[in-house]
Amino acid sequence: MNSTEQEYSHIISLCFDIFTKKNQDYGTSWKILRLPSITDQIFIKAQRIRTIQDNGFSRVDEGQIPEFIGIINYCVMALIQISQNEAKKDNSSNADISSAYQQQIKEIKELLFNKNHDYGEAWRDMRVSSMTDIILMKLFRIKQIEDNEGVTIISEGVKSGYQDIVNYAVFCLIKLQQVQNQQQ
Repeated sequence: MNSTEQEYSHIISLCFDIFTKKNQDYGTSWKILRLPSITDQIFIKAQRIRTIQDNGFSRVDEGQIPEFIGIINYCVMALIQISQNEAKKDNSSNADISSAYQQQIKEIKELLFNKNHDYGEAWRDMRVSSMTDIILMKLFRIKQIEDNEGVTIISEGVKSGYQDIVNYAVFCLIKLQQVQNQQQ
């Protein structure tokens, strides 16, 4: 397993742990959300990250890391909703939801390693702030596609947008954890 794969797996395990614990606390209450509502939740988190980056501090004692984790988990929720083609009250078991989460991550990870091969790990030389801007740009694209009722002329759909956002958020978390480790 190479360094990127180890780092990626570590970040995803942290996200999955939080996702499963919140799922135990709240159940599948998130399944009632329509895709535009999930997109807006992701947008709120990305905008907060950008504000923290621009201001250099936050007034609420949570930094960028929990917000990037939230972005990843909300994107996976959106992808589960897309794969199940519905938003409704749901009583899926924790095992079913965990399995659906893992299936989405498997697809996202495959996309990551295909792109990472082609781009030569360019993300390692990018700034976290630039990747945050890319996440916001992808969210605006998703919102536009949602406003167009999913119709695109040449662009990929919302699914690939959510997948890319997950991967950029993972890259940001890898870089932020490296900075934290250097400071300790």
